[in-house]
Amino acid sequence: MSIIVQKFGGTSVADAERIRRAAAKAVATKRAGHQVVMVVSARGKKTDELISLAAEITSTPRPREMDMLLSTGEQECVALMAMAVHELGEAAISLTGAQIGVRTDGSHTKARIISISTQRIKEALDAGQIVIAAGFQGVDEDFNITTLGRGGSDTTAAALAAVLNASTGEIYTDVEGVFTTDPRVVQTATKIDQVSYDEMLELASMGAGVMHSRSIEFAKKYKVHLRVKPSYMDGPGTLISPAPAQPPRRVTGVAFVRNEARVSLIGVPDQPGVMSQVFALLSESKIPVDMVVQNVAVAGTANVSFTVAEVDLAKTLEVAATAVSTLGGTVAHQRELSKVSVVGHGMQSHTGVAAQMFQFLAKENVNIHIVTTSEIKISVLIDRHLCDTAVNAAHAGFQLDRPPAGLPSVGSSAPVKATQLGRDAEKLEQDIVARLSGMEDIVVSDVYADTSQARVTITTLDDKPGVAAAIFSAVADAGIMVDMIVQNAAQDGKANISITVPSQDVQRTVDVAREVLAGDTGVEVSCNPTIGKLTVAGIGLRSHTDVGAKLFRALADNSINVEMVNTSEIKVSVVVASEQTGKALQALRATFNIV
Repeated sequence: MSIIVQKFGGTSVADAERIRRAAAKAVATKRAGHQVVMVVSARGKKTDELISLAAEITSTPRPREMDMLLSTGEQECVALMAMAVHELGEAAISLTGAQIGVRTDGSHTKARIISISTQRIKEALDAGQIVIAAGFQGVDEDFNITTLGRGGSDTTAAALAAVLNASTGEIYTDVEGVFTTDPRVVQTATKIDQVSYDEMLELASMGAGVMHSRSIEFAKKYKVHLRVKPSYMDGPGTLISPAPAQPPRRVTGVAFVRNEARVSLIGVPDQPGVMSQVFALLSESKIPVDMVVQNVAVAGTANVSFTVAEVDLAKTLEVAATAVSTLGGTVAHQRELSKVSVVGHGMQSHTGVAAQMFQFLAKENVNIHIVTTSEIKISVLIDRHLCDTAVNAAHAGFQLDRPPAGLPSVGSSAPVKATQLGRDAEKLEQDIVARLSGMEDIVVSDVYADTSQARVTITTLDDKPGVAAAIFSAVADAGIMVDMIVQNAAQDGKANISITVPSQDVQRTVDVAREVLAGDTGVEVSCNPTIGKLTVAGIGLRSHTDVGAKLFRALADNSINVEMVNTSEIKVSVVVASEQTGKALQALRATFNIV
């Protein structure tokens, strides 16, 4: 008999009527022949009520006691849900995280799951009961109650689905599923029928709001199919699963993070160890870094920029000041920024997506401060007051308000990795997962090098809308596939852009760029026909802050300088000198235990 895990969020269990409605869904699923585990959040607003009550007592509550307090919200709700199931004529048992056997580390308010015992749940299921599990909570090795932080009930549901080998995890929420963007910003946003783990990781981290990244990491790591469904009606929702062989469209969705801040280290030495020192300090301070950009150095110095949530800016500036006091250089920052991203597997094998993105923004007079890319994502940093304009422009431009029509086949393809692991990456990932000491440990499943690309750098561009659009449109029209795109923050009204392209296309790319920029005095186009691109890929790279620190430390220890940096939810890529590629690959494989 198959097991189905059903998770109900706070708004789905906010009052007695909604609790009865959720119970009815679980009962119907059981009577259809399945074993059912419900994961329940605290009732809507209950957690806020408890936090406010604590604030009336003290302005500095101890994390342990906050966990003790907040966990009562789920305990209340699971008991009420069990009563509702009983009223419908089915057996049920409510269990706290401790009673289930959810064991976590001791990081109060943001604990990570180490293991889950399945014995009690399976015994209850085999006895014909619906198991109603409290989400968001567990216990550490000393039996202190812990909570899992933001999105904790989603994380509990995905973790239980993994350990129980459930056929499906159903995430019930107050929306119909995952949408192409936030319907509150774009009225024509449409529901996505199926989205891949990687696409959902990128969307979840960038404000999609339906699910938290940690739950998607669980699902990908343990191959759990999740379906986001509406709690207020019957509907298919959105399936989150491995990527389809043929993506239905180039861009799947548009996501945004409204409250970003940029920190730049200006004029730091262009030498091994600089990025290592910066990221070590950020990791020690547990500051989650979002976009990370380093462009090619000029005159022996480099500029490094990264974005953080605006609430973390003050702490980040302290870290940045410490870094430049040792390294040299200065610190600059900018508030009132937003990140807008387009995400989709379809852009992996189709030219021109970046060009289109930049065209759509230029048409609305949206200037771009920073650009980063991955194989399935293009992100731009823009002024916050233009965020909604940019989201609407991208959504309309990529016709996400229309049903997908399928992608035409094209002759261009993504650059081929010149050096890869000898073992199948998916099999390697499964082997690593089996050896994890904790269920939420990071999985670096692939470390590979690509020596088939070249770098083209354009310097002293006017920092104004439309410049990038013109360049990338011409490159796309020439049929040239662009891989990495790095644009750092402008200095004195001038911006630099570096891209990587297949080596055989490097001179053509230079010629195209020079032709487009022929009338712009002072602009320089240069290239390096032989570079090495190193990529670390895996699950949990963003939610584990020490990944970048380990990567840059390994390169610094081997006297390998980093020329370019690009990041995403699932990959960190760096460009190094071609002659150092083999040494760098060996160092990174050793660091992340890839043999």
